[in-house]
Amino acid sequence: MSQNAPLMPKATAVWLVENTSLSFEQIADFCKLHPLEVKGIADGEVAAGIKGLDPISTNQLTREELERAQKNPDHRLKVAEPKVRVPEMKKVRGPRYTPVSKRQDRPNAILWLLRNHPELKDAAVMRLAGTTKHTIQQIRERTHWNSAQLSPMDPVSLGLCSQIDLDMEIARSTKDRPKIEPELGPTLLSAEASLQPEPDEDAAPRRPEVHTADSVFGKLKQLKRDDDA
Repeated sequence: MSQNAPLMPKATAVWLVENTSLSFEQIADFCKLHPLEVKGIADGEVAAGIKGLDPISTNQLTREELERAQKNPDHRLKVAEPKVRVPEMKKVRGPRYTPVSKRQDRPNAILWLLRNHPELKDAAVMRLAGTTKHTIQQIRERTHWNSAQLSPMDPVSLGLCSQIDLDMEIARSTKDRPKIEPELGPTLLSAEASLQPEPDEDAAPRRPEVHTADSVFGKLKQLKRDDDA
């Protein structure tokens, strides 16, 4: 099967059915149609009223290729390589398009975003409200021509963006912010620790008592003497 399809495949199929001896399978393969659809074109049941398009005059098929296919029913037509290649246009992402009926609500939505979500960057506000950085700056500095009449309104309720878009921008802004460790205040001491006497700063540090077998037996003998007395 050929990789590329001709422009206006049905009109091309109409012309090939009317002006060539190609099989339905060959035409269907070239025009990316089903063979039964090509048969319907031949019977007048499909593409009624469509004017045929000559693929040779439009440089989509060479005459040599067409003659080769008519002589060999197993041959599959191939679209001719274009003489001029048009580079693909890269899509430039700009501000979200806002319908004319909702453009007057954009300043209110911007004010709402600035007040309720100050963590959002200007680029995020531009994407959500479909505005420009200059307008955001004017509303933030209250130099907008209609600042006195603005009232914050949720852009989701205004239809300027979806709740999913808003949540996504908030999550992205929160992720970009540096984490602030919470300040830990004084904690309560346990009951045992609170009952311990405070150490005397002037006293010499007390050495830990080392227990040996002789010292333990000595203490036991002393306790026994005290009991006999």
